[in-house]
Amino acid sequence: MNSDFSRIVTLLRKERGLSQKQAAMELGVSQALLSHYEKGIRECGLDFVVRIADYYDVSCDYLLGRTADRRGATLHFDNGLPAVTPDEGTDKNKTNALIALNKKLVHSSLEIVFGILEETDNKGLSSEVSSYMMVSIYKMLRAVYAANPKNPQAMFSVLPELYAGLSTALQSVIETNARCLSAGKNTNSFDGVDTSLAPQLSPDIISRKYPDLAPALYNLIRETEEKLKKLS
Repeated sequence: MNSDFSRIVTLLRKERGLSQKQAAMELGVSQALLSHYEKGIRECGLDFVVRIADYYDVSCDYLLGRTADRRGATLHFDNGLPAVTPDEGTDKNKTNALIALNKKLVHSSLEIVFGILEETDNKGLSSEVSSYMMVSIYKMLRAVYAANPKNPQAMFSVLPELYAGLSTALQSVIETNARCLSAGKNTNSFDGVDTSLAPQLSPDIISRKYPDLAPALYNLIRETEEKLKKLS
């Protein structure tokens, strides 16, 4: 069993507000055995994976860390995406398929982020999040634009030697302001979020509100966190 299983079953139990003793009793195992499963000391059988999936109303794939969607939804090539997968066909087809997939991941995830911002109804937070996204696009545009050294630089007023560092510094300031506003604190320019009115969120809530977009968001989360784990 992979390490995701022990982490996820522990989080699910704590999310429900259950003691280890209560969960073990309802799952029909001893507390000591459940403790070993949650700590990753022992591996459980497939029958227990199915049992605990039913108990917490999640998919087995979610328990095993194969998807970030609790119902096990994954992103498929539909809605106009090419039939070829990133691992099939010619090199060009692979690249085009990968671009189409990543475009869907990013676009769908942004739709959810901005939908949450609309619910939050805070001008400052919306402004800072939007600014962060714009700077990200600006940075990556300049990176791909520079792939051909003959491309004219007149399109930009900030020198190539300066834009990356300055953009990263700006993003750091924007992120700091956004975190401050999200915590309900004011900045020099904006009033903080009224945290008592902020929308309640969870994977289940997001899946219900955005059934067509949520799988892309969960795939984006999974891919990003896999990359983050490699850095830790």
